[in-house]
Amino acid sequence: MTGKINLWQQIKEDFSQPLKNDPAINSKVELFFNYPGVWAIVNYRFANILYKKGFKRIARIIMGINQFITNIDIHPCATIGRRVFLDHAIGVVIGATTIIENDILIYQGVTLGGVSLKRDQKRHPTIKSGAVIGAGAKVLGNIIIGENCRIGSNSVVINSVADNSTAVGIPARVIKKGRDKNPMAHNKIPDINKELFLYLFKRIKVLETAVNFQHKDKKLIEDDKDLEAIYKQFIKSVKE
Repeated sequence: MTGKINLWQQIKEDFSQPLKNDPAINSKVELFFNYPGVWAIVNYRFANILYKKGFKRIARIIMGINQFITNIDIHPCATIGRRVFLDHAIGVVIGATTIIENDILIYQGVTLGGVSLKRDQKRHPTIKSGAVIGAGAKVLGNIIIGENCRIGSNSVVINSVADNSTAVGIPARVIKKGRDKNPMAHNKIPDINKELFLYLFKRIKVLETAVNFQHKDKKLIEDDKDLEAIYKQFIKSVKE
């Protein structure tokens, strides 16, 4: 997962991620004061080595101190690859059997959690290379988020997501296939809940009109046909 570079090269690479991924940074000095996600990853690197060597209690203590300082909870047993950037990062939780591959962007409030209490089995998700996990998203269970996927903010993902897909909602559904050139373009993710509520409101209005007039109205029939077209488009976007 980490390739052939040594620990110090790995840490140097970790510190370079804000410079590559955050246009708000103005100097390297800011890395020491404004990027808790970087420090959490660096602390994890040391703790993970200790954990693998059998010093599990010390590793847990290191990450406990890290959690107190950064408000980021990473289990030292988790597997985290190269060029993983926790942007803002406050409130991020990464469980023990989580696997995070390379070139991953994770925003604040993300939980990579489990849904099982059984020991000695993989309980947490695998995030494949190139994925972007939006702020507040919850990815739960032993599932796979495919390569170059985007998970919309505040989504709850309980099923695997295929490569090059965008998933949103509670529970999350795939609404788009194909990778966007800009992985941070969350403004392009449609709000499927808003679209559904809009349909329902318009449908209720049509029904109320039908009850009030109690006769066939040409405009009413046209409105009903328009709503049917909106609904079919909604269903299509959910299934794609």
